[in-house]
Amino acid sequence: MLCFCYGSNMSQRRLRARVPSARFVTVTELPGYRLRFHKSAMDGSAKCNAEETGNQDDRVMGVVFEIADAEKPDLDRHEALGFGYDEKQIELKTGKGYLKAWMYYATRINNSLKPFHWYRDHVLIGARENGLPAEYIAQIETVESVHDPKPERHNQELSIYGDT
Repeated sequence: MLCFCYGSNMSQRRLRARVPSARFVTVTELPGYRLRFHKSAMDGSAKCNAEETGNQDDRVMGVVFEIADAEKPDLDRHEALGFGYDEKQIELKTGKGYLKAWMYYATRINNSLKPFHWYRDHVLIGARENGLPAEYIAQIETVESVHDPKPERHNQELSIYGDT
């Protein structure tokens, strides 16, 4: 299956830790949506959402990965499908035409929450490693994030990157 990743799963190390079959397909954008950090997560923080606006000037940049069908239940569990995220199929324009991919979108929203530093770091690492535009990365950098009250989780989350 093809999956459009626009949040922390843009990080190939993070996604492959969840679903080892994940293989990069392309970088693309989803018009008519905007990136928001307002999905209410079970850990009390905000995660990413591609919020549909209908405004064709808005866009969410992301990465399409191919994932083995057998690993989809694992990704659904990590994404809390049915417990804050739902999924839908979208059509994306690429340099070689159009492709259909699945994406997760938030169903539990809380605009007062902020992402933990480590979560925003995953998003930034993925955006940089996939060469997203500098102005898009700069927008992510301006998102206010907060300390995780469980510092061990911060260290565990970022340990997949080694000393980088």
